[in-house]
Amino acid sequence: MRTVQLTLDEDLVKSVDRIAKTLHTTRSAFTREALRDAIRRLHVSRLEAQHRKGYQAKPVQQGEFDVWEKEQAWGDR
Repeated sequence: MRTVQLTLDEDLVKSVDRIAKTLHTTRSAFTREALRDAIRRLHVSRLEAQHRKGYQAKPVQQGEFDVWEKEQAWGDR
């Protein structure tokens, strides 16, 4: 692991310390997990935007997925 220095406001540090204590972890471990989570959310958000852009450029056509209709299991049969 690598040690890095961060500048955080006092209220944020207090909140992180309080939560880390409740979770029985360290400030560093909590922060690492929070950063990993933020990176995952950003990645998903970018993928969703790319997906949305693709469908805007080439919208689904009427009947495009009808061939799969009989394969869908909705649990109501």
